[in-house]
Amino acid sequence: MHISEGILSAPVLISGGALTVVGTAIGLKRLDYDRIMGVAILTATFFVASLIHVPLGPGSVHLIFNGLLGMVLGWACFPAILIALLLQAIIFQYGGIVVLGVNTFNMAVPALLCFYLLRPWLKRPKYRSAAGFIGGFLSVFLTSLLMGLALALSDTGFLTTAKIIVAAHLPVMIIEGFITMFTISFLARVKPEILQLEPRS
Repeated sequence: MHISEGILSAPVLISGGALTVVGTAIGLKRLDYDRIMGVAILTATFFVASLIHVPLGPGSVHLIFNGLLGMVLGWACFPAILIALLLQAIIFQYGGIVVLGVNTFNMAVPALLCFYLLRPWLKRPKYRSAAGFIGGFLSVFLTSLLMGLALALSDTGFLTTAKIIVAAHLPVMIIEGFITMFTISFLARVKPEILQLEPRS
């Protein structure tokens, strides 16, 4: 789900970078520093998940877990995803430094939308599993759409590629939906404080 260097137009790169800077600044400002360890663990989870590639036709796809990050971290998903993608770009040459802003935006915005849309469901045990599945599915779907949009805005010749990207990630959406559902349910049972389902006193 990484866009490589040398593909996107300058306006798309600049816009993505600027929006990521804003999102990261808000995320750092709102970050509860008592939760740094939890943020670091989820950042590592995101980093490792992207390394496990599943062959699909001539290419491959991988898990993302940005929906999980969004539902648990809120705005802190921006710096978490940015750091993970930066490390992937430096160590494994996934994506790149120039496209770091766009790649971060494409993954963090769906994560943040999952936070606002599904957070109320997490607080209700009856709907918690559904919220987990929808969060995993929706985050990958929206990320693939944003990735396709970035390509299409750079060159209309990428429109067919954008459609293929969305279709190719349909199995990932379903798999990630189930994994996120089980992860949320497990955390709610054994470590509910990570989900911060109760208001602070």
